[in-house]
Amino acid sequence: MKYDIISAPSYALVEMSLKEGESVIVEPGSMSWMDTTIKPKTEMKGGFLAGLKRRMGGESFFLNTYTAEGGSGKIGIAPGYSGDIIVKELNNETIYMERGAYLCHVGNIETSASWEGFMGTFAEGMLGLRVSGTGLLFFGSYGDVQEVDVQGSYSVDNGYAVAWESSLDYSIGRSGRRIRSFLFGDQLICNYHGNGKLWVQTRSPRNLAAWVHPFRRVQQNNE
Repeated sequence: MKYDIISAPSYALVEMSLKEGESVIVEPGSMSWMDTTIKPKTEMKGGFLAGLKRRMGGESFFLNTYTAEGGSGKIGIAPGYSGDIIVKELNNETIYMERGAYLCHVGNIETSASWEGFMGTFAEGMLGLRVSGTGLLFFGSYGDVQEVDVQGSYSVDNGYAVAWESSLDYSIGRSGRRIRSFLFGDQLICNYHGNGKLWVQTRSPRNLAAWVHPFRRVQQNNE
């Protein structure tokens, strides 16, 4: 299997060249184009419980497997937002990522919901994805992405964190005092501790949603 990342970092897309018999597991809705030799199959990887865990982690209940049959072929895979694509080779490793970051993978890799270490913030939507195994993992960012080599401590607004290695411990808290946070809506801050890599995006989907919200169309009540 060979791949190229094109149109990075603003509108990145991964184009894979699969030999006959090779497969890639893709998040539904992310396939952009493919040769006629690439055949799709939709299934619950790992069964019902595994699909449920993926859904809890913000990903799809089902996953699509694309396999080259009757010859080699190419497939284009892109996230649903404008940004970069990061490639991470896992060797019996685990990383954690934010909801919606997962794009596709090749190899023996499993994905499931994770809330370990989120310090009881489940009610605030802080539910991520645990990705583990051996193979090539592709995940996306909103905007460009910076790889940070954490040596000690590092703090990131939770809307900008994309993924981090399991060697990093983390906790989440408010940026201000409790009363100020209640009145002014101070953001949640992810605090990372230890040694490991952290991927941070240059734009926040949450900030975009907050900016668009006042311009939404509101249905008039004629009563």
